[in-house]
Order: sequence, then C-alpha cells, then structure tokens
Amino acid sequence: MCRSENRLIYPITGSRKRSNLFWAFIILLGSLGLLSVAVLSYLGMDFFFLSKEISDLPFIPDYIDFPFIPQGATMGFYGLGGLLISFYLWWIILWNVGSGYDMFDKKETKVRFFRRGFPGKNRHIILEIPMEEVLSIRLKIIKEESFLNGILLNAIVYMETIEDGFIPLTRIEDDLLPIQIAEKAAEVSKFLDVPILYL
Repeated sequence: MCRSENRLIYPITGSRKRSNLFWAFIILLGSLGLLSVAVLSYLGMDFFFLSKEISDLPFIPDYIDFPFIPQGATMGFYGLGGLLISFYLWWIILWNVGSGYDMFDKKETKVRFFRRGFPGKNRHIILEIPMEEVLSIRLKIIKEESFLNGILLNAIVYMETIEDGFIPLTRIEDDLLPIQIAEKAAEVSKFLDVPILYL
C-alpha cells in the first residue's frame, strides 16, 4: 500500500502467486510423465529400461505389457490436455493477468480501478468513478462451513456507488486476515469520509 496526503494506492496481485506457480509446475511435470508413458507404450518399450535398480526389485515384473490402444493413447490424450492447461497457466503468469491497483485520488476527486487483462486491444481495464458518487464502504461477512475447521468467517469489503452499485475492494482469494480486512475498510472509509456499513 502507498499512501500520501491526497492519494491512497493499493497494489493488486494478479496471476503471479505462489499457488499458481506451484500448480503450473506440477501439471507440467505430470503431463510430461503421461506423454512419456504414451510414447514408450507406442514404441513398445519397457518402462523400467532407464533404471537397473528399479527393475531389480523383487515386486517389479521383468516386463510390463502396456498396449498403446487403449491405455497408451488415453495416457497421451491426458498428457496433451495437461500440457495445454500448464501452458495456459504459464502464459497468464507471464502476462500477470488480474494485476493492477486501486487508487483513491483526492486531487482528481476520482477512484480508479486498473487491471491487466489478456494481450490485445483491451489489455488494460480501467474503471473511474467520481468520489462524490461513493456512498459508503460495506463489509459483508461470509460464513463458510469446513469439514476440518468447522465454521469459518470471512469478509469482503465493497464500495457502494450511485451508478455502479457495489464494487469489491477485497477478494476471498487474497487470503487477508480479518484484522487486515477491517483495517482496509477503516482506512478507505476515513480517506473517502464515508461511513462503514454492513451488507
């Protein structure tokens, strides 16, 4: 967060999250493994020809019959699908889709929401709202039932406007602590000089 006397800026994390990097890497490895199984099956090769130690284990058969039709072809199909999903994840991470900032500017008397989208004519998404249209900051409490943790309470901060309705200022996937959500709501409310209400 960047704050000055007349400006308040919240950076928004896009697709460059650790979880996205983790899953893109895992899916890439898994799909390459499935494709290698499909290729070995098509060529009629034994799966353990690369490692003498594995093939010497007593519970590993000398040869595994894995016909290309249907098992090998199915593995190849899933491997290609996984590869496409992985490439998609790597591209949105590279382009940092969803990143941007929320800026509250008293000099320009505007609230600006900026997000990066996919490359093209409308790559940048910008929404500008005059400050006089902001009515309140709304806090919505969300109850979630979890099998392991019981009932979880989460909250989303919205900005209520005359023309555009309710605009979210936080997201559940941001993984903010309740104290951070409350601080953001209080800070924006104080900066804009509008009340905090519950939704």
